Amino acid sequence: MANHKSSLKRIRQTKVRRLRNRYYGRSMRNAIRTFRLIENKQEATEKLPAMYEMIDKMVRRGMIHKNKAGNLKSSLTKQTNALA
Repeated sequence: MANHKSSLKRIRQTKVRRLRNRYYGRSMRNAIRTFRLIENKQEATEKLPAMYEMIDKMVRRGMIHKNKAGNLKSSLTKQTNALA
């Protein structure tokens, strides 16, 4: 167990941040999963900007790399364009 007040505080902060990061990461993955199930092109086109915003927010938080974000956005756009 830690002996310093600062290390005890750091442990508390890390726990809170870890739980928050898990929540945001899981939310993003679930949103992408449900977006990939959409079969209506108009609906997908309407929801695509919201997906972009969610992915960009993950980059700003430092949870995913900007190149991964680009790959995700590209694949979602390709899928949306491929819908009939």
